[in-house]
Amino acid sequence: MSSQNDSKGKVSFKVVLASDPKLPYKIIKVPEKAPFVAVVKFAAQQFKVKYETSAIITNDGFGVSTKQDAGSVFLKHGQELRLIPRDRVGSTVFI
Repeated sequence: MSSQNDSKGKVSFKVVLASDPKLPYKIIKVPEKAPFVAVVKFAAQQFKVKYETSAIITNDGFGVSTKQDAGSVFLKHGQELRLIPRDRVGSTVFI
């Protein structure tokens, strides 16, 4: 099997841990059809932060929905994303 066949149908993301001043990052390569929620869970595990309390944003600060596949996220937002533990994000007030 050639390496060209191995990479067919895959996308890679550079996920930066935005809450760390050193801005560490991980390169994550996944199938295009993988649910993006799985990418977020894996990235959170790699940085040892809770998935349930994390959000993914673009470099421009726009939130990325986890209710789509990895290929769609890659096409809409590109390769570079930021993982932010939600305890670092503004609070929500319920009235």
